[in-house]
Amino acid sequence: MKGHPVYAAAADRSHWPDYPFTARWFTHAEGRQHYVDEGTGPPVLMVHGNPSWSFVWRHLIAELRDAYRCIAPDLLGMGLSDRLARPLPALLAGYQIAALDDLVRHLTGEHQVPRHGWTVVAHDWGGPIALAWACLNAELVDRVVVLNTAVFRFPQQGLPPWWFRLLRLPVISTLAAHHTPGWVQGAVRLGVTTPLPPPVRRAFTAPYRRPRDRAAPARFLRDVPLTRRDPGWALLTVVERMLPALERKPMLVGWGMRDPVLRPVLADAWQRRFPHARVLRYPRAGHYVLEDARAQLIPAIRQFLDSTGERR
Repeated sequence: MKGHPVYAAAADRSHWPDYPFTARWFTHAEGRQHYVDEGTGPPVLMVHGNPSWSFVWRHLIAELRDAYRCIAPDLLGMGLSDRLARPLPALLAGYQIAALDDLVRHLTGEHQVPRHGWTVVAHDWGGPIALAWACLNAELVDRVVVLNTAVFRFPQQGLPPWWFRLLRLPVISTLAAHHTPGWVQGAVRLGVTTPLPPPVRRAFTAPYRRPRDRAAPARFLRDVPLTRRDPGWALLTVVERMLPALERKPMLVGWGMRDPVLRPVLADAWQRRFPHARVLRYPRAGHYVLEDARAQLIPAIRQFLDSTGERR
């Protein structure tokens, strides 16, 4: 895999704005996983969604790394990580939870990352993955930050729009998300309310130029659980039942209210489930809330981390 274009890109990051971080790798049985590991202090685990990669965390890492150990993996099959062998796992999210646990164990066992005191930050599909890991390891987790994600079954009034439900059909997802860059390029345009500069847009989509690079994003689309027939339904039901493990953890919710897929009612659902959570709603921000509301949200996350949890 040394000749793979994602590794060539990893060697020269000058064309990715505000992403000067050293490339690090952890080898799973299925292949190498790329991750960012910056700073010192209490660990902050940042898990991206679909179709995204660790680039989405670049500004948050820059803000936190003076006082926190920022860990931002690229999910297997995504970003700069190895592509997964076909056929892909039947439930990609469940597969990623196990891989995330392996990475954390590697970091705490061999790279002096503190075992306790973790903050989990999750966006989009990173929510079910990261929060499932957090529930299973609640004794290691001090606090949680969630950004435009759902880890419970969608309320009827919060279902994604018809076009997204259509996009999940196997034939359409294969055409629109796998064989063509439509989903990847569309997400980075529709997911913000203020258009991203072209270099930033290119960086978001850089790892997904070829059809084989888009296999995991296409699979994640099909796994979105909206009905009992969907692959992710059982996982989401289990994660939903585990959420009480986090009910005493300080929680910050940052929500872009103009998300075209994850509707504003889901922010209310987080507030109902976690009455103690601080819920920040950004009326002019879209799905990529860290892009549209960067100036307000990133300082709020820093203040939340500085004022909660135990220093170890």
